[in-house]
Amino acid sequence: MSVAPRIAVLLPCYNEEAAIAQTIAGFQRALPDAVIYVYDNNSTDRTVAVAGAAGAIVRSERLQGKGNVVRRMFADVDADIYVMADGDATYDAASAPGLVARLASERLDMVVGARITQADAAYRRGHKLGNALLTAMLARLFGRSFSDILSGYRVFSRRFVKSFPVLSGGFEIETEISVHALELKMPVGEVETPYFARPEGSTSKLSTYADGFRIVRTIITLYRIEKPMLFFGMIGGALAVLALLLAGPLAMTYMHTGLVPRLPTAVLVTGLMILAALSAFTGLILDTVVRGRREMRRLAYLAHPAPGSDI
Repeated sequence: MSVAPRIAVLLPCYNEEAAIAQTIAGFQRALPDAVIYVYDNNSTDRTVAVAGAAGAIVRSERLQGKGNVVRRMFADVDADIYVMADGDATYDAASAPGLVARLASERLDMVVGARITQADAAYRRGHKLGNALLTAMLARLFGRSFSDILSGYRVFSRRFVKSFPVLSGGFEIETEISVHALELKMPVGEVETPYFARPEGSTSKLSTYADGFRIVRTIITLYRIEKPMLFFGMIGGALAVLALLLAGPLAMTYMHTGLVPRLPTAVLVTGLMILAALSAFTGLILDTVVRGRREMRRLAYLAHPAPGSDI
C-alpha cells in the first residue's frame, strides 16, 4: 500500500513581517498536509510573532545569510519532499502541488520554479539581465544549466537534501544548489511559475552588485573545485603560450647569431614554462582528488531512496 509522502515547506526569511503571514496562508491552502517551517534569520521586526500566529513552526538561525539558513533547514528538517520558497510572498504557492507532483511522478531530485514575471516591480533594475548572464556563464562552464539558476522556489527529494554539503553563506546558495545537481548528474526539471511583486512594506535584501559579484565568484570557485583539470589546464596553457611568444624572437636571434642577448627574457620564459608545467600537474592531481570526493557524494546520495518510490 502506498504511503503519502511527508512534505515540508521551508521558508527562510528576514524582516518579512509584511509578507510572511500571506506566504504561510498560501502554502497552507496549496499543501494542506504539509508541515510549514519558518526559519528566521535575526529579524528585527515582528516576523517571528506573525509567523507563529499564522500556524508555522518557527525556528531561528543566528549566522546571517541565506546560505546559513538553508544549511540549518536541510540539517534539521526530516521529510520525504521539501518545498523551499522565500517568505516574501513573491512566489506562487498555488504552483506547489504541480511542482511536487512533477518531482514524484518523474522521480526527480529537484524541480526549479522558473520565474515568469507578473509585474514590472517584481524585478529590480539589472536583476533580470544579471540572472541571464549568470545562467549563460554557468551553462558555458558546466555544459548545461537551468533557465533561472537564481530562483528561490525549488522542490527537492530527500536524497538531494541529505547529500548536499552546503558551503555558501549568502545569496549564492542557489548557484551552489544548481552546480551540485549538475555535477552529480541528478534528474532535474523546471516548471514555469508566476513571480509577483513584493507586498507593500517588504523590501529586497539582495544587493545587485555586491551579491552579483559573490555569485560570479562562487561560480568560478566551484568550477575550480569541481573541474580542476580544465581550470588549471587553461592557466597552464595561457602561461605556455605567453612563454612561447616571448621565446620566438630569442630563438630567431640564437639561430642567426648563436647568442642569447636578452638573458632576463630567457629567464622569464623558463620560469613561465615551469609554472605552466606545475599548473598542469596541479590540475591532474586535484582532478584525482575531486573524482574521489564526487564518488563519496554520489554514494551519500544513493544511500537514500528515490523520490516517489513509496508514494
